Amino acid sequence: MKKSWKQEMYSVLKCIVFAFILVLICRNYLFSPSVVHGNSMSPTFEDGNKIILSKIADIQRFDMIVFHAPDSDNNYIKRVIGLPGDTISVTDDILYVNGKAYKEPYLTENKKEASTPKLTGDFTLWERTGKTTVPKDSLFVLGDNRLYSKDSRIFGFINKNSVIGKVVLRIYPLNEIGLP
Repeated sequence: MKKSWKQEMYSVLKCIVFAFILVLICRNYLFSPSVVHGNSMSPTFEDGNKIILSKIADIQRFDMIVFHAPDSDNNYIKRVIGLPGDTISVTDDILYVNGKAYKEPYLTENKKEASTPKLTGDFTLWERTGKTTVPKDSLFVLGDNRLYSKDSRIFGFINKNSVIGKVVLRIYPLNEIGLP
């Protein structure tokens, strides 16, 4: 049985509409593309890098996230350092979370190039935020380029509701495609 031209066009149109709806659902609820602006995460991410965010992934310490900036209309990309209930401090360029020292290998390149003896100035959570622990439904975030990053040391905690997504993939530049 031969389909008429109108039936064929209707079938194609249904497929296009279905695909469009599927893309909208995925983009709004599952994954979203984003572009890195600025150098606060350098050298991990550079200005203009294109990334994919997961809107459903569980956020853990040291994950990189994109969120609505609390101090502007922009979106920021930063690394999660403190989760609710955590205590945070930095002494002599060593990060302490809940009293435990953590190595931050993503800072190595910036430490080599820094013109100051310390990449991250000493601080406690209390000194920066007036709180001793990260509040419920909040995160403490820092950029990898600590000397030039506008992060929780300046604007305080971010609300979990402001998180757009967790970085799961770099898609540009092409020679750096892969997991972060």
